[in-house]
Order: sequence, then structure tokens, then C-alpha cells
Amino acid sequence: MASTYSTNLAIELVGAGEQTGTWGLSTNNNLGNLIEQAISGITTYACTGGSDTITIPNGASGIARNMYLELIGIGGGSLIVPSNKKLYFIFNNTTLPITVKVVAQTGVSVPAGAKTILVMNSAQTDIVSATNYSSSLTLGTALPVASGGTGGTATTPYAVYAGNAAGTAFTAVAPGVSGTVLASNGVSASPTFQALTAFSGTATLSSGSTISDGTTAFSVGYLNIPQNAQSSNYTLVLADNGKHIYSTNSGAQSITIPTNASVAFPIGTAFTIVNNGTTSITIVTTSLTVYQAGTTNTGDRTLATKGVATCLKVATNTWFISGSGVS
Repeated sequence: MASTYSTNLAIELVGAGEQTGTWGLSTNNNLGNLIEQAISGITTYACTGGSDTITIPNGASGIARNMYLELIGIGGGSLIVPSNKKLYFIFNNTTLPITVKVVAQTGVSVPAGAKTILVMNSAQTDIVSATNYSSSLTLGTALPVASGGTGGTATTPYAVYAGNAAGTAFTAVAPGVSGTVLASNGVSASPTFQALTAFSGTATLSSGSTISDGTTAFSVGYLNIPQNAQSSNYTLVLADNGKHIYSTNSGAQSITIPTNASVAFPIGTAFTIVNNGTTSITIVTTSLTVYQAGTTNTGDRTLATKGVATCLKVATNTWFISGSGVS
């Protein structure tokens, strides 16, 4: 029976009764060349910058059989390896990344100057990284920011670290005295610990923001009473809380207070309706209990010209209306 060759390293397997008197030559080639190459072989390979292919030929030396490959020449291309089960130590000694892969696959891109361990995946379809875990790791130099590290080998006790202006390193911000907070100093990119001072300026809060006393949340209000001008039929919305609805109507107009199921005004909602138009306004209160202040009257109310009415929500669907010109 003629010789065959092993699946992964293509080592010659002498057939029974073959190579009488000469089989030692094949055995020596297997042990002294091919297996040694696979276990401890170190070689260089000049890449072209395009698609380079290396192989593991049957019974003969081949670049891909070597354990350690130093890639020289032109980077930026790909190194095509056979789909044999094989471990590779790769040193990309070029100035551009090189992708090690099986033909028509994606493989692993090895950066310029990097040394890494790669292996054929279990399905024998492509090259993958051989490791993804280390139980402990000690580096000879600090891990740079570009690789996810801090770039430092020690820390300043109790300091806070902030990125520098270039975004390439971290700067220690020494701890401040008790009662200070970390804040921009308004001059440089590095923050400092500063004493709390009274706020001066404009703070923008989203619609519906609240302030809590620890037990109850209260809607943020205004120092003035903002105006919402409406001179035709209008249904109140959440944003009207704390505002006045200003009308300069020239014809019939209604303003509707919606039910809690329609618009869930928080209890304590208050708004004022100002009628500076030429006709009265009907305040529609359908499906609500709306008391005219000082009476037991409920139902829709009429606000006369030049009248002012304030509406206050006291329960889920219960309101009070007070003011001048309300009937």
C-alpha cells in the first residue's frame, strides 16, 4: 500500500510493506524536518501587500507548517493559510495590518508590529484568536489609553482622573477639601474641586419636571405667570399648568378642562383664564365636579368680558373656580 499523509501536518505515513530498506529516509524527514518544523519552526515570509498564500505540502517543507511566522515585506494585504487544524504564532513585522485567514473568509487582522497567537476554528473554516482569557496579567509597561488603559503605573491617593485636552492621557485631579464638588474651572480643560456657591444663570428643565421635598414631588413653577394666547375654542393641556390663558376673542369661545383620564393634571394644578375679548367664554367642565368658589354650584361656568378666573385641581376629577366675572 502506498504512503498516505496526515490530515493536519501532511506528514508521510509509510504504507505497510512499502519502502523496504529506504523507509528510514521518510521517517527521518518526518521527525527531523516536518514535525520539528511544526513544533518549533521559525521562519520569515515576505508579504506582497496583496493576497499571499502559504501551504503545508505533503511530505515536504512548507511555510504554513512552521509554528512561528514573522511577516516582513509589504503589509496591508492578507495571508491565506490552509484549513488544517493548526496553531500559529504571528509577528507582523510590517508597517501595515495583515489579515490572516482561510480563502474567502474574514480571519483576524493583525496590526503592524503586533505579535499574536491564532488557531484554526473547530469547524476548520477560518482563523480565530487562540486566547480570550487570562486569570491574571502583569504588564512590563503601562497599558496605553489607546488600548483601553490609563497610561499610568501608579495613582495619586484619593484623586479623580480626567482626560487631558488631547484625549490621549489621564490627569490626576487632587482631592479637594470637605464640602467641595468636582467642577469645570471655566479656564482649562482640567476640572477642579470647588466650593458650592449660589447658582446664577439659566437652568433648562424638561417639560413636566418636578422638585421633591423627600415625600412629595412638586411640578416646577414660574416666578411670573406665562401667557398662552388662545382666542378660539381650546382644550387645556399639561403645559398650561401655572400659566394664564389669554383671550382676545371676537366671537363665541369655549375653554375645556379635560378629565383626568384624558389629561392627568397633577393635583395642585392651577391656571388662570383672562378674557380680554368682546364676548364671554364658556368654561366647559363635562364629566368633572367643578365648584364655583364660595358656593355649591357645579357645572360649566361663564367668564364675562374683562373677567379673570383661576382654576385649581384638588382631586382626581374635582376643581374649584374663583375670580371676577365668573357666573
